[in-house]
Amino acid sequence: MVRILSDSTCDLSEELCKRYNITIIPLYVRLGEDEYSDGVSITPQDLYRWSDEHGETPKTAAPSVNDLEKYLDPDSDDEYIILTISSTMSACCNNMRLAVEELKLRDRVHVVDSESLSTGIGLLAIRAAEMAAEGKPAKEITEEMEAAKKRVRASFVVDTLVYLHRGGRCSGVSAFFGTALKLHPRIAVSEGKMHPEKKYRGASKFVLQYVKDMEADLLKARKERVFITHSGCDEETVESVKAYIRGLDHFEEILETQAGCVVSSHCGPGTLGVLFISEE
Repeated sequence: MVRILSDSTCDLSEELCKRYNITIIPLYVRLGEDEYSDGVSITPQDLYRWSDEHGETPKTAAPSVNDLEKYLDPDSDDEYIILTISSTMSACCNNMRLAVEELKLRDRVHVVDSESLSTGIGLLAIRAAEMAAEGKPAKEITEEMEAAKKRVRASFVVDTLVYLHRGGRCSGVSAFFGTALKLHPRIAVSEGKMHPEKKYRGASKFVLQYVKDMEADLLKARKERVFITHSGCDEETVESVKAYIRGLDHFEEILETQAGCVVSSHCGPGTLGVLFISEE
């Protein structure tokens, strides 16, 4: 059997993980001296409260080699495909490869650096799970993941620049000027890194404008699914995005998920992204 695993930054819901038989390996979130497991013992709301009280971005940490060994059975005949957050953003990928070496499972465990984050990883994980359910061999699935990750389109627009500025994960972002001018940058992920693109102005409607600006790219996407992933946006905003994408009459499935603690800690509340895989 080929088993599909991903780290918790894939932001897949529990329902989707059950539907596709995807195992999640949680990262750690550290609030001062206290450590929690992403998606297990802490919520984004807990994180925002702590961050605003202390004026700091919570620290996040990859699972250790010992943690990862718990998910791999050296005595079974199973093969594993593990999809990770971009190796430029976390030690997850490297730690997983170290665990594979330590357990001498290189022939049965395939670690894929997604070069992405959030449901950019989730899109790959679901496609890998579909192929595994079809009985495809691990080698073929891994090759498909390596090719498909170049076509993942992951971007998001943020409501506040404070969290990105505190975390220092996205160069070119100024929290002070962004807040003063009510700027909301579109952050895109390419070649494994985040970088700001177009900036939107104003206190409202910027999320829908961000989506409208992607219409041409959305119509070139694979039709199976598109993700709307957000960190606690209001229902009206999310529904307006769904309605717009539904009106394109292009996707078979529009999936909504909430960003987990690791992604939320760096992007802050009010962030929304539309993520898909391009045909080209």
